[in-house]
Amino acid sequence: MNPDLAQLLSAAQLAADRAAAFLLQQEGRLGPEDWAVKGRSDFVTEIDLAAERLIAAVLLQAVPASRVVGEELSPDGRLDGLAWIVDPLDGTTNFLHRFPMYAVSIAAALDGEPLVGVVHNVPGGVRYHAVRGGGAWRGGEPISVSSVTDPRQALIGTGFPYCELHQLPLYQRQFEAVIRGSGGLRRPGSAALDLAEVAAGRFDGFWELALSPWDVAAGALLVREAGGVITDHAGNPAVALRRGSVVAGNPAVYSWLKGVLDAARET
Repeated sequence: MNPDLAQLLSAAQLAADRAAAFLLQQEGRLGPEDWAVKGRSDFVTEIDLAAERLIAAVLLQAVPASRVVGEELSPDGRLDGLAWIVDPLDGTTNFLHRFPMYAVSIAAALDGEPLVGVVHNVPGGVRYHAVRGGGAWRGGEPISVSSVTDPRQALIGTGFPYCELHQLPLYQRQFEAVIRGSGGLRRPGSAALDLAEVAAGRFDGFWELALSPWDVAAGALLVREAGGVITDHAGNPAVALRRGSVVAGNPAVYSWLKGVLDAARET
């Protein structure tokens, strides 16, 4: 492994581990009166903010020449040069309800292209990582996308457009089409973990209509290094550069899923 990539991976893993430990300590501490609302069904708390500050401190100490673009403290940060793309708590609503599906997501990117990605499943105590050209890993074990090719056997992950309700009619058409053609559909509530599950071969595909770079930057690298495909709905692979749609999967299921979603968009 390139020593620079090794340094980036080490910093990301350390930051994710420390944030995960902090989140576990805080789970269940806040009541509904402590939840701030950024948008419809989009909550933020002092815990999200503290976790991002903790992560930023670790990353910038390890790599002083970098910058942090994080969901809570610096969402409008520039992605040129060496930047960390951080979601300190992906699945905040799950966390607040003590539903055990939330994660820390950290990617190191150069001019918006992920080089290193770490997704830490906090309740599960499992850390995924990927390095460009170095494969994808769950703990110390290599992972790869599934070998399912028949859509009728495929398990697909998704996310609902809670924050962009104007997309509901499109999503409902896509939902029906995927339900009719696949073997099953799941919505755990953390896009970072959904993409990690695609990389690990548990989900055969995944789609969502409105995600931000910090939701997908680390997971996108996991999927690609595990042998999968991830793009927006137009086929653009630069999903870590802007907010938008995402479709991912092993090569066969990705091709089927994108075709189904495209057809639903045109009706």
